[in-house]
Amino acid sequence: MQRYANLFLAPFAHMQKTSATLLIIDDDDVVRESLAAYLEDSGFRVLQANNGQLGLQTFEQQTPDLVICDLRMPHMGGLELIRTLNARAPQLPVIVVSGAGVMSDAVEALRLGAADYLIKPLEDLAVLEHSVHRALERARLQYENQRYRDKLEATNRELQASLSLLQEDQTAGRQVQMNMLPHSPWSASDFAFEHQIIPSLYLSGDFVDYFRVDEKRIAFYLADVSGHGASSAFVTVLLKFMTTRLLFEFKRNSALRDFKPSDVLGHINRGLINCKLGKHVTMVGGVIDEDTGLLTYAVGGHLPLPVLYTPDQARYLEGRGLPVGLFEEATYQNHVVELPPQFSLTLLSDGILDLLPGSTLKEKEAGLPEVVKAAGGSLDGLRRRFGLSTLGEMPDDIALLVLSRNLQ
Repeated sequence: MQRYANLFLAPFAHMQKTSATLLIIDDDDVVRESLAAYLEDSGFRVLQANNGQLGLQTFEQQTPDLVICDLRMPHMGGLELIRTLNARAPQLPVIVVSGAGVMSDAVEALRLGAADYLIKPLEDLAVLEHSVHRALERARLQYENQRYRDKLEATNRELQASLSLLQEDQTAGRQVQMNMLPHSPWSASDFAFEHQIIPSLYLSGDFVDYFRVDEKRIAFYLADVSGHGASSAFVTVLLKFMTTRLLFEFKRNSALRDFKPSDVLGHINRGLINCKLGKHVTMVGGVIDEDTGLLTYAVGGHLPLPVLYTPDQARYLEGRGLPVGLFEEATYQNHVVELPPQFSLTLLSDGILDLLPGSTLKEKEAGLPEVVKAAGGSLDGLRRRFGLSTLGEMPDDIALLVLSRNLQ
């Protein structure tokens, strides 16, 4: 059957020409030749066979576009011929022209897929020509539809393969991103750190980190990369690399005492601009000195500002600055605040604003310290207040970083 593997398309190979090839199979020579003469005059190329077996051989050799056959023929009847043709070339149109007036034969021929059933004698051969044109047009449309379906299925298979590959890439990226994040919770001396990141897509453009600078100082930052998804998540890898590299350079040069948040933001600003990724970052970074209890921090265009909580109140820290990675001339200012004996400091990405009540940004920002206060300044309290465990699809990533001392 290998020789018939391409017969699905072969019957329509001639349809790009001005005329189609027809095969007439009929044991009545007079009828067959009169039909052939009329159809040739109408512009068709016509092949002839006087029985079913010879007709089948001609079909195999010539692959006509349409077959016209009788039902009552020696050696192989019309119904058997239709079955055979249908098995080998399902889309080949077959028109039955028969003098057998048995209704069951007509029904069976149509059931087997015959395009039309005409009864001899044909008083007007134009009826046959019209039937041929109609059957060829129907076959052409079926062929085009099948080509479209095949193309669509091929496209769907390619898309599915691409999605699978993308999913693998996303999974690998997610694993890399999770491995870069610090442990949560984490403690150093009297200070406790916790974080949570909720990506709007599989990967997040928000990132947090905290680490020791030296024996007496702890650094931390929260960054919100513009956009979200894979491209923004890639920048979080750069952030981790750039901060680690900067810390290494300070250690190598024995200049750790001079390590300041403004240096980190400035270093990242230059790095992102040089990379030309079209991405910028808003971020807050800080360094805690355990000996003095002082927090030195810098702001790079980030909203909302950090919220400092004590059992008596919750308020924003002050600070402003340009986003990181947009302006070559950007500089960043260090701010210093004395940390209370009992406090928490909450850093959030701007995705949290979507969860706050209020119709304007000003109203949302005004209400955030009260939410932090009602949450007791803890990450668990914020989870409950914002319903983070039951969030559906979000338009933006959400990141929370809470550092505290003697809060419980």
